[in-house]
Amino acid sequence: MDNTPQIILSSVRLLFRQHIMADLDAYCAMEMDPDVRRYVGGAPRSREDSERRFMDGALKPVTDRLSMWATVLKETGQYVGRCGVYPHFKDDGGVFEGEGSLGLYIARQYWGQGFATEAGRAFIDFGFNELNLKRIVTMVQVENIASVHVLEKLGFELASTEHGRRSFYHFVLDKPADL
Repeated sequence: MDNTPQIILSSVRLLFRQHIMADLDAYCAMEMDPDVRRYVGGAPRSREDSERRFMDGALKPVTDRLSMWATVLKETGQYVGRCGVYPHFKDDGGVFEGEGSLGLYIARQYWGQGFATEAGRAFIDFGFNELNLKRIVTMVQVENIASVHVLEKLGFELASTEHGRRSFYHFVLDKPADL
């Protein structure tokens, strides 16, 4: 049996592939890092909860290409986060056909090196050209200025702002007519 993880996509410096057990420690470190977690759900997770999420989610086989993928450096194979385009879910749990949600989660020690922008460009191209999506959406906590800048660089437009205990910007990017 071949244990080589499926590579779904690559960019200049990154590979995007299925998660493997060797990713567990780096994945858990991100989930336990308060700086990473403050914009994606609040409090850091415990090691036990992080491992459970890894085993029940990230490590599960992917049946289609709409997913969050292990993001690793091409040169070294080092896990730097998880990125991808996954289904855009409705409030009732259904899926918006022809739409995907962009997720870019990069470990803190790799911030400021352009990896989120590079991954975002790769997955936008993948979403529109390979998956034939018509629209890609994403949301970001209002205070996450660095991510807002990344989304603006990628061409996303602010569609709305959701106010509450935590406030979010909702961004959209429609497939260009010439693709």
